[in-house]
Amino acid sequence: MNAYAPDPALRLVLASGSPRRRELLAQIGVVPAEIRPPDIDETPGSRELPRDYVKRIAREKAEASVPGQDEIVLCADTTVSMGRRILGKPETEEEARAFLDGLSGRRHRVITAISARRGDDIRVRDVLTIVQMKRLDPAEIDGYLASGDWRGKAGGYGIQGPAGAFIPWINGSFTSVVGLPLAETAGLLTAMGYEVRR
Repeated sequence: MNAYAPDPALRLVLASGSPRRRELLAQIGVVPAEIRPPDIDETPGSRELPRDYVKRIAREKAEASVPGQDEIVLCADTTVSMGRRILGKPETEEEARAFLDGLSGRRHRVITAISARRGDDIRVRDVLTIVQMKRLDPAEIDGYLASGDWRGKAGGYGIQGPAGAFIPWINGSFTSVVGLPLAETAGLLTAMGYEVRR
C-alpha cells in the first residue's frame, strides 16, 4: 500500500448525507469541504452475510465517488444484524416495530464499514460492535415509534437518541454504532495523507 505524506492542501469530501456523521467528524475537528452522497443500489445480495454486505456497500460508495486532484473522499455504511439477517433502515413504522420486537432482550451486532478514496486508491475498514438491548414492553416500543427517531436508522433505532435508554451494554465502539468509528476513521484518513488535527 502507498504511504502518503501529510498533505495540508487535501480537501475532505464526505460521501454521506448523514448529519450524525458530520457531527461525529466535528468531534475530532474535521469539517468536510463538501458533502457529495453517491447514488448506489444498497440492496443486499442473496444470502450475503452482513459483514460482507456492509464492506461491499462502503467500497461501492467510494467507487461511485470520484475525487478531484486535491480531494480525499470518505464513505461509510452501517448495518444491524441478528445472526445472518441484515436489518437496514425501516421503511415503515410497522417494519420498525418488527425490528424492535426482534431485538428486544437480545444481543445483536452493529457493523460500520468505512472507505476512503484518494485517486484510484480505495481502502476499506470495518468495525463490529456487540450491542445488548433490554427487554422492551409494548408501551416503550409505542413511545419510541411515536417519537419518529427510528426514521433513517439502521435496525430502527439510534443509540445516541431516546433509544439509548434501551441499551444497557455494548462491547466495541460507541461511535461506530452511531455511524462512524472515530478512532478507525482518523487512522484511515491519516494513513492516506489527510491531516486530522485533534
